[in-house]
Amino acid sequence: MEIQKAAVAGTLESSDAQVTVEPGAGGVQLELSSSVMNQYGRQIRATVLETLERLGVTDAQVTVVDKGALDCTLKARVECAVFRSCGQSAQNIPWGGVVR
Repeated sequence: MEIQKAAVAGTLESSDAQVTVEPGAGGVQLELSSSVMNQYGRQIRATVLETLERLGVTDAQVTVVDKGALDCTLKARVECAVFRSCGQSAQNIPWGGVVR
């Protein structure tokens, strides 16, 4: 999927994550901040990058502000932000069908 415009999904509440995607300048650039970075930073990064790969995103600037979200929440937030950025979130999307 091609990122067409900036889009945000999620909140800054505890146990959630806020994901922002924007058009990239070549490749995927990921900026990550997390309240549990020391314990789970590598896993969070892997989950976000894996989800982007499954969605076919190859060129994007992605910012994740994590507040202790579970992997399933991170996947859902990334998926939602990508669909919003492509203008597809208003269509009849089978949410959760892309991410396995």
